[in-house]
Amino acid sequence: MPKIRESLIHDLHPTQLTVGMVEVKDKKGHLAGLKSKDQRAFMEVHPIPAVEGPGGKLYITDHHHLGRAAFEAGVPTGFFMVEADLSACAPADFWTEMDKNLWVHPLDEHGVRHYYASIPSHLEKLIDDPYRSLAGYVRNAGGYLKTPTAFAEFVWADFFRRHIAIEDLSKDFHGAVKRATALAASQLAQGLPGFQGK
Repeated sequence: MPKIRESLIHDLHPTQLTVGMVEVKDKKGHLAGLKSKDQRAFMEVHPIPAVEGPGGKLYITDHHHLGRAAFEAGVPTGFFMVEADLSACAPADFWTEMDKNLWVHPLDEHGVRHYYASIPSHLEKLIDDPYRSLAGYVRNAGGYLKTPTAFAEFVWADFFRRHIAIEDLSKDFHGAVKRATALAASQLAQGLPGFQGK
């Protein structure tokens, strides 16, 4: 059974290269509007999944947006659901094990895979993938179902990347969300995780 552990936000290590900064900004606004005791209570109710890696460092495996938003909002600590203890692994074996368990996503904002060494050491170094924000907003709009499939939002982000021009996304984000929500219900999206059709 996973154990819950409290840790400093700054000490966390990501397991991906990107986040959607529109989504981060929204979460940051919510956290920044809370008093410090309410911030702590919010983080406690929303524990972030993590794995203990070499040197006892915590590597978060999901909810990178919440982690980055908490960091930017000045929330000092968070609560983490430790899913596995891989602290005895050598670094190379650690990443192999992480990949085997679908706990790492070393793809950049263009959907290109990188070496594990390219994964930033801290949350503040994650880079923006606007299509990841788009995927999050489409899910929230009911465009597809939340699913336990690993990195489902990244699969949708790559789908939207192929169908919606970056210029349109940059110019009118909410207009792009409407277009992407319709796309998510089309036969083009059949087979994607959480697809529900019209």
